[in-house]
Order: sequence, then structure tokens, then C-alpha cells
Amino acid sequence: MKAIVYEKYGSADVLRYADADKPAVGDDEVLVRVRAASINHGDLFAMRGSPRLGRLAFGIGRPRKNVLGRAVAGTVDAAGRDVTRFKVGDEVFGEVNQRGFAEYVAAKQTLLAAKPAEVTFEQAATLPVAAETALQALRLGAVAPGGKVLVNGASGGVGTFAVQLAKTLGAQVTGVCSTRNVDLVRSIGADHVIDYTREDVTRGKVLFDAVIDLVGNHRLSAFRRVLTPKGVYVSSSGSGGPVLGPIPRLVAATLVSPFVSQRLRGLFATLDVEGLAHLAALVVAGRITPVIERTYPLCETPDAIRSLEAEHARGKIVLTV
Repeated sequence: MKAIVYEKYGSADVLRYADADKPAVGDDEVLVRVRAASINHGDLFAMRGSPRLGRLAFGIGRPRKNVLGRAVAGTVDAAGRDVTRFKVGDEVFGEVNQRGFAEYVAAKQTLLAAKPAEVTFEQAATLPVAAETALQALRLGAVAPGGKVLVNGASGGVGTFAVQLAKTLGAQVTGVCSTRNVDLVRSIGADHVIDYTREDVTRGKVLFDAVIDLVGNHRLSAFRRVLTPKGVYVSSSGSGGPVLGPIPRLVAATLVSPFVSQRLRGLFATLDVEGLAHLAALVVAGRITPVIERTYPLCETPDAIRSLEAEHARGKIVLTV
């Protein structure tokens, strides 16, 4: 099969579209013929081996796995003898742990959800990781009807889902983004949009019940200023440099939280197949719509990643196979 492979850490220049062995299928696994895969920031971390603390998982000196990609959608091509949830021909989507930028991938049946016919493969591929992270952030933030929610980084892959999902929960949403993305964020349902090049949201007078921080570009104390006394701050990012990445911000939130009235939370998103099914149902119902800026064929993955790193995608970038 063809796949996007790499043998050392670095920029998109280390990636190659090359032949690779088709994966063997375990007893509780299915072989998925990949139809679409989305690019997530975790893929960039794995490619670059940065932050370096992540190399404990990716491989110390070189990548432990030589195929990128986590979020995929496709068709079951073969099934192990213990598989009961799917059969050959079923359309599925889910997470596959850095093996998805390929024509085929083997995955445990517990990592996949059934793809509704009304959801395209490209749309389904955006839901694992990005939409899951947004959903879990809002749940951690205890977002409720009538609550005021701030989404910092509202135009990105996770942010576009966070804005829409918060609206489905009945919240009043303020999105923060750059000038070129103001119209986009407004079009997906944000009640208010703040252009961070013109206004610092942390110096405003509006208080929020929940802050979903997907960027980490302000101090923790600055975001606390715009939280209600019982508000919840949720962070999935930070600026700990090339070694620690988001870890200092996530740890700081956890350590400070017991000593203040506000709840400060670090988000470590996990795979939730029931959550994936819920997200797909929302797409079918038209309550959320994946924002896909552009699709690229699998062979152009290096160019897709260069584009993502240079311009910061509006929504998701999807690879088609």
C-alpha cells in the first residue's frame, strides 16, 4: 500500500509518500480501507518530535511508528475472528494512533464508530480528535443553557466545533480569532466575535461562565479576570517552549484551582466512541457542520502540513485517499 512515512523528526520535508506493508489484522481488529483522514496538531507534534517531552511516547531518538495520522474514516475491508461490532463493507470512523495517513490501517473495533450514510467520509474524518476535544472541553467547562462561553481560538479545527457545540447546549458564545476569520466564526453561530489583533479579550468588562482556551496566548491570571467567581477555565494548550509545550499551563491550572473560587482545568482529551456517535448524529441533524478549509490527496500531505503551519487552517484540512 501507499502511506506517508518518515524515519526521523523534522519539518514536512522528512515525510515521504512511499510503499509500506499493509498491516496485519489481529483477532479483535478490523482492516479499514481509508477514504479520508484529517490533520491534527498531534500529527505535527509526532512529526517534529516537539515538544521534546512527547518523545517519551513517540520515540526518544527517532519515531517509534513511521506512519503519521490519527483521525480516519473509511470502509471495513477485513475483520478479525473476534470482531462483533462491524463486518466487511461497513463504513466507520475513529482514532488509530499515528497510522492513519495510509491506504489501509488496522484498528481495534473499540476505537471505531459506525459512520452514518448522511455523513461524508471527509466530514467523518474531522470528528475524531478535533470535535471530540471540543465536546470534552465544553463538558469539563460545565457549559449550560444561558451561560456565557468564551472560545479562544474559535476559527481553528477544535474551535469551530467548540463554537457550534456550545450553541447546541444553549450557551451564548463569544469567539476570539484573527481579522480574516471574523466572518467565518460569526457564520457558524458565535453571538459575538472579537478580533484579537484589535482587542484584548482579557481586558474587557464582560465576565464569562466558561473560558475554553485553545491557544494559551495569555497568562492564566489574565483569563481569570474575565471569569465569573464560580466560572470554569479549560485549557488544552500553552507556551512551555520546545521541551514542555502545554504541560506547564495544564499543571498550573491543576495546582492553582484548589485555592481559588473558580475552577481551573487542564484538558487531556481521550477517545470516546459514544461521543463520536453523538457528534455524527449532530452532523446528520444539521446542528453542527464540520468546517473544512481544503482537501488534499494523500500524496500531497507534506504540502498540506506546510499550509497548516504557515497559515493556520480555518477549520480542518482533510486528506483524501
